[in-house]
Amino acid sequence: MLSRYFTVKKDAYENEIIIQKSRFIAHIKRAENELEAQEFIQTLKKKYWDATHNCSAYLIGENDQNQKANDDGEPSGTAGVPILEVLKKKKLKDTVVVITRYFGGVKLGAGGLIRAYGKATSEGLDKAGIVERRLVQVIHVKIDYTWLGKVEKELRESEYIIKEIHYLDTVEVEVYVNEDQVSVFNDWVIELTNGQAGIKKGETDYLEVLL
Repeated sequence: MLSRYFTVKKDAYENEIIIQKSRFIAHIKRAENELEAQEFIQTLKKKYWDATHNCSAYLIGENDQNQKANDDGEPSGTAGVPILEVLKKKKLKDTVVVITRYFGGVKLGAGGLIRAYGKATSEGLDKAGIVERRLVQVIHVKIDYTWLGKVEKELRESEYIIKEIHYLDTVEVEVYVNEDQVSVFNDWVIELTNGQAGIKKGETDYLEVLL
């Protein structure tokens, strides 16, 4: 698993721009495999069946092993590839983009098409929102209720992020900690509680930070 990578927010998003009277509608979604990406593309082709073109590209996998660009009738290399290049330039993973074009009557030429599809993709991604996914360790900290006020206050003022607090016979605080900071965090909690806390590693998970 990658320790961190960039992708788009999970919800699908649309953004429209007008270039030389043509409508370019960017549809953006996170896709964790090729099947999910292809289904998204096909759904939009059916929805926008009357569009002049539904061009697409996706970049999927830890090593970008699954990538594809489709011009959907535009001159070769003027639509799908520019979309894909924007994904690569922004270093995004697990992302699929479909640009729906309604021709407005003005021909853009090869260079104009490349710029238009690139712009539609870039602006769509900016509006959709890009996140950094960081691989973190969930640490379970068990403390007596007498320590709760101090521990919670210190955690909220620190760089660590509280996932959840369970109020049982004792208090269990689940905290997101970067994998390379686990040892430092453990020492910090021990010092903070005079060694009165129980510390246990939980599962690993990805924490999303909006950029």
